[in-house]
Amino acid sequence: MTTTTDTGSGLAALRARFAPALADRLPVHIARLDWRPDQLAEFQRSSLRALLRHAAGHSPFHAARLAAAGLTRAAIDSFELSDLAQLPVMTKTQMMADFDDVVTDRRLTRALVERHITNSATEPPLILGDYVVLASGGSSGLRGIYLQTPEEYVEFGVPCIRRAMAAFIAFGGQPADGLVVGMVGAASPIHSTGFGASVATGPPVRFISTPATLPTATIVDRLNAAQPPALLGYASKLGELAREQRAGRLRLRLLAVTSCAEMLTSEVREVIHDAFGVAPINMFASSEGLVGHTEPGGEVFTFATDTCIAECVDDAGQPVPDGTTSARVLVTNLHNQTQPLIRYELTDRFTPAGLSAAGFLRATVDGRADDGFRYGDLTVHPSVLTTTLLQTAAVREYQVRQKPRGVTVAVVADADFDHGNLAAGIEGSLRQAGLTDPEVSIARVDALTRDPLTGKAKRFVPWREGRQISQEA
Repeated sequence: MTTTTDTGSGLAALRARFAPALADRLPVHIARLDWRPDQLAEFQRSSLRALLRHAAGHSPFHAARLAAAGLTRAAIDSFELSDLAQLPVMTKTQMMADFDDVVTDRRLTRALVERHITNSATEPPLILGDYVVLASGGSSGLRGIYLQTPEEYVEFGVPCIRRAMAAFIAFGGQPADGLVVGMVGAASPIHSTGFGASVATGPPVRFISTPATLPTATIVDRLNAAQPPALLGYASKLGELAREQRAGRLRLRLLAVTSCAEMLTSEVREVIHDAFGVAPINMFASSEGLVGHTEPGGEVFTFATDTCIAECVDDAGQPVPDGTTSARVLVTNLHNQTQPLIRYELTDRFTPAGLSAAGFLRATVDGRADDGFRYGDLTVHPSVLTTTLLQTAAVREYQVRQKPRGVTVAVVADADFDHGNLAAGIEGSLRQAGLTDPEVSIARVDALTRDPLTGKAKRFVPWREGRQISQEA
């Protein structure tokens, strides 16, 4: 089987395909922000039934699982949202192992997609001329591969920008050349931020691509030249750019700043607000399809559950009440029929906080279950490690890597600091959390280690690759 891709002039055709789709879907999605809960529920119900019908008819993986759950065609036609809990959970491990049977186009195979990814490092070609290919998760665990048509990708991308577009329209109308956004994300188009920046280059949305892997001075020059009214990027890079703004090297007049993909800490939030004069919005966007935003300066996310249903559940798979932190989140992507994700497990921990006026899920995001550091039977939450770091004024950024008996902390600092005091503080926190005789080392670095494809800097890096962690190690 050969791989058909769009390259060169095909990129222009791909961009031309996205622009009208975005323009067509934006008003529809913006209108949903004012829905009533019954409108949202009816849309979820009809979309879920359509997804189940398509999955049962075109995906051998889902056909077998749905049949085992007793879901006949007649049952699908009367399926209710409350019935979703009766369906089995789908994991990333299962999805990747049975990839060829999960997807609904029988021409697609994992081997074909892997070859395609290898050849797509700099431009975003479509596989078989029909499908967007994204990959994520490789730096922190099992890598995931996600397929969808360009139109399905638009249904994922629009919730990422609809609130910003609605705010700009309310502020002064839609700009003639589109909403211009400086994007400080991935360089590679196999990551969602890199793909979006590659294809959304004209009205109604125009991204100015400044990959996070570029030197900070180069990013500053590009942004100064473009003068976007909005900035979207990784939290750690936004913190760097805020310091460039305060130093006078970056000269932006921003109406909005949005953080994505990395944890937005309180200190970075304050630095951004002080430098740009606007409180940052925090955005949650997973390649699996779930998107959420906070209000400027806020901590509670409102999730676009019109496009992706999210169930906050405990270790036993039961729904958690408002105010209780979940063990995981199960997502059902309502718009991707190419690679159906039905009750797909995300290891993120959400604390639900009720529903919005339109019925959308509201929740805080409390990190990922697999971000915890496990030492034998002991699990140490990343928050245990942050108190002392936040109390050290010179510390600008940090990255904590788990070791068999403790942690190594890489620190980017604005000035000299007492390494011994910082290490002692972290050791004390680890002892209080239950770790016997922790070993802590501190290294001052010029910059954090970033994933070469995505440009992300993972703040907490657990010990992985099958190595056993124990207090006796």
